[in-house]
Amino acid sequence: MESAKPSAPFPSSALQKVAAEAAARQRKEATHPEPHRRQLPLKVGTRASPLALVQTRAFLTLLTRFCPVLRDMGAFQEHQISTTGDQVQNRKLAEIGGKGLFAKEIHEALLDGRIDFAVHSLKDLETTLPPGLVLACTLKREDARDVLILGPGCGEPDPADPYAVLPHGALVGCASVRRQAQMLHVRPDLKFGLLRGNVQTRLDKLAARQCDATLLAYAGLRRLGMEDRADVILDPTIMVPAAGQGIVGVTVRESDVELRELLSAIEDYEARAVATAERALLAELDGSCRTPIGGYARLIPVVAGGAPELHLTGLVAREDGSFLLKRSISGAPGDAARLGRDLGRSLRADSPADIFVEQK
Repeated sequence: MESAKPSAPFPSSALQKVAAEAAARQRKEATHPEPHRRQLPLKVGTRASPLALVQTRAFLTLLTRFCPVLRDMGAFQEHQISTTGDQVQNRKLAEIGGKGLFAKEIHEALLDGRIDFAVHSLKDLETTLPPGLVLACTLKREDARDVLILGPGCGEPDPADPYAVLPHGALVGCASVRRQAQMLHVRPDLKFGLLRGNVQTRLDKLAARQCDATLLAYAGLRRLGMEDRADVILDPTIMVPAAGQGIVGVTVRESDVELRELLSAIEDYEARAVATAERALLAELDGSCRTPIGGYARLIPVVAGGAPELHLTGLVAREDGSFLLKRSISGAPGDAARLGRDLGRSLRADSPADIFVEQK
């Protein structure tokens, strides 16, 4: 994504202040413990998947880079949590409770104090967080595009027609109705089969010829150092990404002002703006995991050196690809939430009502 405005310089003074206060408390508590005072290390909750762990460790590296005292104090402790979304791999998420199952157990641990903050892939977070929790921080977005991974029997990629690489009637392993609907809209001959699991699991199933091709987020491959596995990178105008795709978000308890202050020091301006627009769009459409919805925002410089403009594209479709509506809206980054809501209302107004009806 083009960067229209660099992130604000990292306010290391804020981290230095928090670290100094934490160190002073730690010295005091060593001789005069205070009842009910939280002590170090702070526990960082995360899914146990390889990608989630890479993202969590990158986040902690960023947090301590400009304030080594936090690292030297052993201020943070990784806490891996197995989620329902990870445990159940043979059913669609919509059948077992929705994408919030990647965060449910983590947020329960956050609310009851077993962890102090949690690191997520933002696209896995429900649009309305449980009461008492807030999205305190969004990190710089990785490449938000989707990619095709091809198995034997596929042709040579053609940039002008990316889906032409798939033979007629090819079986695509996929767990995303958003991806499925967009591909079927262009290639109704394709067949889709459920393929879930972490990145390596999906690649292994493709290698075992359980399907002819699969789709993954380019961001995950890049973070795992596996970007060379991407055979076809799909432009967002062809495959609209999921809201929040490529962004890491950190949730904390709303009442934890100290941690919220600490995390605000590493907030990425652009990621917050685009995430706000995309999540507002998603909330307005209020779709389930059975509703194919895409949302992709970016900041574009209007004139060199001028203020950037936020450009948001939204998509609604039927799972079988028989209906697809895509629209865009632009405005000031400060109006991100309103832009998302306005585009969501527009898409909903001109889409068949049955698309948004929760199936039993």
